Amino acid sequence: MATTRGPGEDVQEAGRLAAGGVSSDHGRRLGGKITSSDPPREILKRSDHLLLCCITLLSSQYWNAWVRNPARGLVEICLMHPLDVVKTRWFGFYKGILPPIMAETPKRAVKFFTFEQYKKLLGHASLSPGLTFAVAGLGSGLTEAVVVNPFEVVKVSLQANRNAFTEQPSTFVQAWRIITADGLGFRGLNKGLTATLGRHGVFNMVYFGFYFNVKNIIPVNEEPTLEFLRKFGIGLVSGTIASMINIPFDVAKSRIQGPQPEPGKIKYRTCFKTMATVYKEEGFLALYKGLVPKIMRLGPGGAVMLLVYEYAYAWLQENW
Repeated sequence: MATTRGPGEDVQEAGRLAAGGVSSDHGRRLGGKITSSDPPREILKRSDHLLLCCITLLSSQYWNAWVRNPARGLVEICLMHPLDVVKTRWFGFYKGILPPIMAETPKRAVKFFTFEQYKKLLGHASLSPGLTFAVAGLGSGLTEAVVVNPFEVVKVSLQANRNAFTEQPSTFVQAWRIITADGLGFRGLNKGLTATLGRHGVFNMVYFGFYFNVKNIIPVNEEPTLEFLRKFGIGLVSGTIASMINIPFDVAKSRIQGPQPEPGKIKYRTCFKTMATVYKEEGFLALYKGLVPKIMRLGPGGAVMLLVYEYAYAWLQENW
């Protein structure tokens, strides 16, 4: 004969069920499925027990244990899962980073050192100060390009490696492969040199020329913070304008040094011929692909470089 339970006993039993202690009888009554063969009274009885179970779960103790904590976990997963994906693929984001790291130190040293040397040499010529800054920048860019181009070739070849998950050659191994296969010339480690010369030469010419000419026009501010912002703003505009002017050379360099459209057939060879081919086949705007991320990187990056250069140079002049 079936025993009857009061509502309080059902609540206690539901609490034991929520906590993990499920009796066989109530497991059948509370957790069993309702089928079409069950009599109507049995269906109502099971519904009553399920309702009591839900009420108990919504009490403060079981709400914390079963609803709020999983909700916190759900929110955390939704917010942090993209970062987990980024963490997992972090190595891919930094693929090919060693060549630019190795190149950046001598590259920046060459950029600013040669700029100062060319500026001194041009001081003996009958050039206006504004033109002197631009020509000295052009000379520093051309010198910088010769130094940095082999590193760029290695970096681009690493980034273009389509067997990234099965093969990860080191920077030195990749450089040796390029030298072994194609040598040190314009098909090997110095591939795309003319485009790199144009990219760095034009950039530095505009970058240094605009910065120092405009800086001499805008009055110096006595307030250190405002003076810092003045220089930062001029540097930001300098990097942005220089990036906008030299990006066709950057596109040509990427096409020449990157993988060719048809394996075994070289389509992009020289700088200006590559520009003409891109313009003819893809239109004028194709020469400006990647402009936005480039400005986002080299606009503020150019400002930071000039500020470090200015303050470091002033400190060295004062203390050395």
